[in-house]
Amino acid sequence: MPLIETLPALLILWAVTGYLLGSIPFGMVLTRVMGLGNLREIGSGNIGATNVLRTGNKTAAALTLLLDGAKGAVAVLLARALAGEDAAQLAGLAAMLGHCYPVWLRFQGGKGVATYIGVILALAWPVGLAVCVSWLIVAASSRISSLAALAAAAVSTIWIVMLGEGQALVLGIVLTLLIFWRHRSNIARLRAGTEPKVGQK
Repeated sequence: MPLIETLPALLILWAVTGYLLGSIPFGMVLTRVMGLGNLREIGSGNIGATNVLRTGNKTAAALTLLLDGAKGAVAVLLARALAGEDAAQLAGLAAMLGHCYPVWLRFQGGKGVATYIGVILALAWPVGLAVCVSWLIVAASSRISSLAALAAAAVSTIWIVMLGEGQALVLGIVLTLLIFWRHRSNIARLRAGTEPKVGQK
């Protein structure tokens, strides 16, 4: 965990900034703009890239993935450049909370995987790359997006320690717990063997 060196008022400012960036529902915006319908009425109703893929439009899904990741990364990088590491970590956490619980959508947001990866990449890119590789391996072998997300989040703290990024450990644990909490319904379906695979309606 980094030393708290930024003034409290500035930390609050970066927390608000991170939350507002994270709360932009790119999946919903893109599906509307591209004429793909109301994302809340498609598939699981989730606002993330996996559900956007269920529209059948791979471009929209890829853009959602990139933009949801970018908003987390931008929050971290801006706060780090203009304030410090403590503000960067707070902004990253706030961006995750903004995506998962956006005020504009009555706090019913996404599950945070893309934003989580963006935050981790910006905080410590070697850890972020390791998390991405972990996600790809599990996704390719199982074709279950939620399982890949849970596995990548679960090993992220191991990567943080192994790659010498200890100051991100507390935030990494908090973000991992948030990912698991947001995926609790998926965990129940995984245990029941009913979780759909990528591309499955």
